[in-house]
Amino acid sequence: MRAQIFRYGYAMEIELKLLLDPADVATFRRHPLLKQRAIAKPLAQQLTSIYFDTPDLYFKRHDSALRVRRVNRDWIQTLKGGGQVTAGLHQREEWESEVDGPHLDLPALNDLVGHDTSWAKILAVPKLADKLIPIFTTTFRRTTWQLQSAHGDEVELALDQGDVQHGATRIPISEVELELKSGNPDALFDLALQLQYAVPLRISDISKAERGYALYAPQPPAVVKASCFALSTKLTVEQGFHIIVGNCLAQVQGNEAGVVQGHDPESVHQMRIGLRRLRAALTLFAQVTPCPAALRTELKWLAAELGAARDWEVFVGSTLAVVVNACADKSALHQLQQAALVMALNNRKKAAAAVSSARYARLLLSLGSWLQKSDWRAELAQPERERLEMPLAKFATQTLKLCHGKLEKRGKHLKEGAPSARHRVRIAAKNVRYATEFFQSLYPARQVRPFVHALTGLQDALGWLNDATVAEGLLRRLAHNHPALTHSAGFVAGYLVARTEQDARQLDKLWQQFKRLKCPDRK
Repeated sequence: MRAQIFRYGYAMEIELKLLLDPADVATFRRHPLLKQRAIAKPLAQQLTSIYFDTPDLYFKRHDSALRVRRVNRDWIQTLKGGGQVTAGLHQREEWESEVDGPHLDLPALNDLVGHDTSWAKILAVPKLADKLIPIFTTTFRRTTWQLQSAHGDEVELALDQGDVQHGATRIPISEVELELKSGNPDALFDLALQLQYAVPLRISDISKAERGYALYAPQPPAVVKASCFALSTKLTVEQGFHIIVGNCLAQVQGNEAGVVQGHDPESVHQMRIGLRRLRAALTLFAQVTPCPAALRTELKWLAAELGAARDWEVFVGSTLAVVVNACADKSALHQLQQAALVMALNNRKKAAAAVSSARYARLLLSLGSWLQKSDWRAELAQPERERLEMPLAKFATQTLKLCHGKLEKRGKHLKEGAPSARHRVRIAAKNVRYATEFFQSLYPARQVRPFVHALTGLQDALGWLNDATVAEGLLRRLAHNHPALTHSAGFVAGYLVARTEQDARQLDKLWQQFKRLKCPDRK
């Protein structure tokens, strides 16, 4: 993919957005790369932007932003919208034209977007111009460097420092934008990684417009679940891989704010699910797109950081709650609950620190770089390269059969009742479910729905039993840290053992129900 600049003020903007701590700005400015790769002198500008929308936020609802920006003595109106964000790489359509002052010229924008486009329909709402009001402003000083990579890619690096303002409320802006002017997007990741090793830059999936809207209409961080997507039978394996991995990454990154800033346990849960889906996808495609060992190691690290927080939050909010609700004297377990809550809060802070860390940022940048580059193709043998070009539908059927076969093999040991055997079945069931959900649009819904439904029931039962097993270890830790809680921890452990023995007997029924269903097939 190459950057493309089109006619009359239209561009497909391709950029990385990175957050920079104000305390690190001086260090950033001294980075030798800014001189080594410069093809022009840096330019400093004071930029003021006024963002417009209707009182009910019409443009925001259409995933777009409309602004007028003052650049020196000139005013430029801009409409941005559409596109996607993957591993921090923003790709959005952009239309710009000059205007006489701090006001909009919608007819001029209409001419730019084209009269037969979806954007023309958005702009064609009756009396739209009369409904538009200033929503928020951004004011910042921008220093711009024009850089060229060793391969000739041209990148504009902008350092922005200022604030977003709505009424009397302001929030600071301190960020770096790397915009591709010509060449390949992987140049953005290469440059960002070189900078990030000297300065702790963090990836941002939030634009200035999104910050402004959050200031205008504050809301708690959203919990982001996996979004639905459809795969065409015309896709190759490589094309399908990028779509699936991009979908998983969107769920991971979509929950960053909730993990770092929020308190809802569901944010950690959904980020962890996104990470599990991502790792499952990388495993499913491992023979044709082998993920570097260093990336797998870092993904495992992140899973451990999120896993500890999730284990304690599940213990406090679910597993322990089941026992407390079954007790006549709930106060008897109050101290145990409080001690567990402290552990949950501490591990949540650790998870937030991990997601806020430079290590996490490097992981995402490295992952984005690997996904953008194709040099790993050269390391593949000819049969693997041919598999990349094979129809995705054929690959999906082969993959589902392999995953299903592994689950059936492990399921034979369920009757043994050992936690280790149940754990292996649970992992295999997750892989089958994720694979089925990834490829479900390639198969008839009448095959997929009952199959996923049965898998979900099996997973839920196995998940509860696993939570109880995990709880045993957490209870031992609480008793070790707080000897006074030994008795209550022992009581809860005993209750869970009795409960799991009873629930484990239901597994065989769920397993038999699942075994009666056939794996989705296109035949």
